[in-house]
Amino acid sequence: MENVKQFNDFLNDHVNLGKGSLELLDRNVDAIFGALKADEELNPLIVKKDPQGSWAHRTIIKPQKDREFDADFMLVLRESDDWSDPVEYRNAIKRALNRSDKYKTMPVSHSCRAVTVTYADSHVDIVPFLSLSDGRNVIVNGDDNEWEDANPQSFTNWMRERDDITDRNFREVVRLMKYLRDNSDWAGTKSIILTTLLGDRVSAMKTIFDPNYYGDVPTTLVRLVEDLNDWLQAQPGKPEIRDPSGTGLSFDHRWNEPTFQRLKDRISGYASAMRDAYDAQDEQDSLDKWAAIFGDDFPTDLTDGSRSEGASKFGVGAAGAGAAGSSSSHSGRAG
Repeated sequence: MENVKQFNDFLNDHVNLGKGSLELLDRNVDAIFGALKADEELNPLIVKKDPQGSWAHRTIIKPQKDREFDADFMLVLRESDDWSDPVEYRNAIKRALNRSDKYKTMPVSHSCRAVTVTYADSHVDIVPFLSLSDGRNVIVNGDDNEWEDANPQSFTNWMRERDDITDRNFREVVRLMKYLRDNSDWAGTKSIILTTLLGDRVSAMKTIFDPNYYGDVPTTLVRLVEDLNDWLQAQPGKPEIRDPSGTGLSFDHRWNEPTFQRLKDRISGYASAMRDAYDAQDEQDSLDKWAAIFGDDFPTDLTDGSRSEGASKFGVGAAGAGAAGSSSSHSGRAG
């Protein structure tokens, strides 16, 4: 059964990042941007800021307990005649923050492509982005001190197209799958890989033959996970995942063969268990099977949406292991 209400409640109560946290991210990003604009060295180069990553794509989720939530934003910069090395742009952002009265006493670090400001329960990644005189749109690869092609607006458009095709259900499915990844023994698959793999399975053609192919959140979840499983099982080894924004780049550096095989195994178990829950004719049975997949927080009580007894956290139990087939090798888990 679809159990649309329970899925909506689960998303709102346990998966989606809350309004207060989103507002805090907004305030932190605005404050960082204000500090950067106030810096005399960096200010002449600053054009604007743009949201980036899961924050921009509206696929951000609540973090696990005692883990940080985060937001990325692009700091759009002009080229400087004084800097020949791409890494100078990243380093200039860090220097500006270290000069700021507010941020010089806070943890400020850098990674390959970003500068990070860390708070008590969250962090903000600042990604320098430039449109070069040769027409390229780029971010900085600090490890190799080179430009890396990027087209964030095209990726955002690609996400929007998938959401349109799936009747606004694609982003919800991405959040649900990120929740499963973060709250089970399935690790290593970067969000960009998971999002791209799911998005590449979205098909407008299927809605022509079946207008309800992506009819609601649970239906879209089952369809996309099954379609992804079919595709993954046909891959003998780690496939090349191309950047859907059209940069011509691949995401090969974001995962490896063991990560691919783990994903392939987990998706196989989830596809079977989700289909079993979706096809269950008894509503209570269906809810219990969904809870065996998503854990104790998935609402199973038919009267008030509270959790009923029966399924351990993220464990499908004996019945679920049978439904998931190969999942019996993952400590009785659906995924």
